Amino acid sequence: MSITFEDRRQTILGHLELEGKVQVHALAVELGVSTETVRRDLDRLEKEGRLRKVYGGAVKTRSERIEPPFMKRTQMRREEKAAIGRLAASLIQDGETVMLDNGTTTIEILRHLQDRPFVTVITHSVPLLALAMESFPGKLIFAGGEIHAAYQAAVGALTDQLLDQFKVNKAFISAGGVSLADGITDYHLDEAALSRRMMQRAEESILVADHSKLGITAFAKIARLEDISMLITDPGCPPEWAEALDRLGVEMRLSERA
Repeated sequence: MSITFEDRRQTILGHLELEGKVQVHALAVELGVSTETVRRDLDRLEKEGRLRKVYGGAVKTRSERIEPPFMKRTQMRREEKAAIGRLAASLIQDGETVMLDNGTTTIEILRHLQDRPFVTVITHSVPLLALAMESFPGKLIFAGGEIHAAYQAAVGALTDQLLDQFKVNKAFISAGGVSLADGITDYHLDEAALSRRMMQRAEESILVADHSKLGITAFAKIARLEDISMLITDPGCPPEWAEALDRLGVEMRLSERA
């Protein structure tokens, strides 16, 4: 019995959700069809706007080629990020020290620590610093350095050296993209380096990312997926991600529906 286009379509889109890209020859072998059939399928899916063809295969379509400014990102998927932040904050125990990187999801974690005076937060993010000074009752440590206006964060060698002075319980990391093929990535090299440093200085690293980041690869690599202990995302996450992460030994938790 030959496999239908709809079956092939689901397989192709499933790989794109997990890995962000597909290869013609690998799909032909998996699906038991010719490479010409796969190429026709990719042509059809490209016309539907589901992927973009590249040499030898295709990649997941992205609406943003560059990361939007921080303030614009705070307005995107606000309910999902708030729910992720609430769940992440619930994992922080009194007496713990945590690092929060510069992201619009990690700032939601801080919003849910407003009644936690026995928690210490370390960050290099200017928006997180500003919010913490208004409403966070615990201890706050700012890893300062050269302030990058576009990132709204301290970056560079001095910030890296300051982060290296600490050993913390948990690091909460945001990302520009998450894929099985390319791991955890960000749009900015400096930001990726600091997120990676936070992971190195933490006993446990937790990735917080809404489902729109899954299957996406950004410019600069932060870490492998295996380097985190947990991914916290929202119920919009494709179901195949849970199985894929389980194979890597990474726990996945879903926030409540927004």
